[in-house]
Amino acid sequence: MSRRKEAPKREMVGDARYGSLVVAKFITRMMVHGKKSICTRIVYDAFDGLKAKSKEEPLAVFLKAIENVKPLVEVKSRRVGGSTYQVPIEIRDKRREALGMRWIIQAARDRGGKSMGDKLAAELLDAFNNTGTAFKKKEDTHRMAEANKAFAHYRW
Repeated sequence: MSRRKEAPKREMVGDARYGSLVVAKFITRMMVHGKKSICTRIVYDAFDGLKAKSKEEPLAVFLKAIENVKPLVEVKSRRVGGSTYQVPIEIRDKRREALGMRWIIQAARDRGGKSMGDKLAAELLDAFNNTGTAFKKKEDTHRMAEANKAFAHYRW
């Protein structure tokens, strides 16, 4: 990272099939060892699986699933006077999106059995229906923030 000036933000291009920036970001986040073509194929296979399983448009299901998993608050550790408190903090939009995508990808990888495309499709469908591991992670995060609401005045 440069000390003199901030690196310019790169302009992202939408994905090939839908032209969506969110799908392009998801593909990039899911990529392992720079294998973008494999990751793209997995995501599009998952979208085909979504089309077969649900009666709605796969892009709409995907966007709704991401929206359902995005957390609003998280807890951060703050050390005050020898004690460590879990302080609830609101999350910026970019971080909310990143956490939601990361949780969906991790939950899909942790599922057993089938191919990654099938696992991703199943996890996206679960997130769309407000169930599944990624949605549970969001609920746990919100529950933790709610439980530690008393320490909100330590935020700075």
